[in-house]
Amino acid sequence: MTAGNGISRRDLLLGRLRNKTIRQPPGAPTVVHRPPGAVNETAFLADCTRCGDCIRACPPDAIVLAPEKYGAAAGTPIIDPMTSPCVMCDDPPCIHACEPGVLSFDAPLKMGTASIRDPYCLAHQGTSCTVCSEQCPVEGAIEVIDGKPVIDDATCTGCGVCQYVCPAPYNAVLILPADRGVGHAAPAPAAPDSFDWRKAYLGDRSLSGEGGTVDGA
Repeated sequence: MTAGNGISRRDLLLGRLRNKTIRQPPGAPTVVHRPPGAVNETAFLADCTRCGDCIRACPPDAIVLAPEKYGAAAGTPIIDPMTSPCVMCDDPPCIHACEPGVLSFDAPLKMGTASIRDPYCLAHQGTSCTVCSEQCPVEGAIEVIDGKPVIDDATCTGCGVCQYVCPAPYNAVLILPADRGVGHAAPAPAAPDSFDWRKAYLGDRSLSGEGGTVDGA
């Protein structure tokens, strides 16, 4: 059985979304999500040579070139966690590969901070889901409290794995970029008054099967 967006129920619950299209809620902000070790944005734009060495060095192919819509940042390395998140390598090859030094071990590895949008989060709406905490590569960044994911802002690196694996019909994770001289992303949009997560997730169906009912009813 598949959901209305063509994703199977099992894939949806287990976060198997690598080749699936994930719908973002209207108003989701576009941000510059730099790789780990990025220096101040002004220096980054001035000194980055767009050589692509960090891209070629990245084991999970998480680093891509920013498209033209990014304006002055176009052609510079960014991470698009909805396509391929950073996995927080122990000794980041991307930093070693950066000769201009815009990725530096002297700069924080923290890329940003994840934020859970409660109205879209399955766990916050009564369904058992711990995919983000199970897949997070940073120990202690996501804790499950009373069945709900809670992010430790100080520990989270903004790698984007939680956003990538989120199985909610409307992605429940927002990545706020680190303050590197350009400010944070706009606040997460509130869920529209008419938004019914159960209808978006279930349609006219009742999901029951392995382990019993999974719609939280």
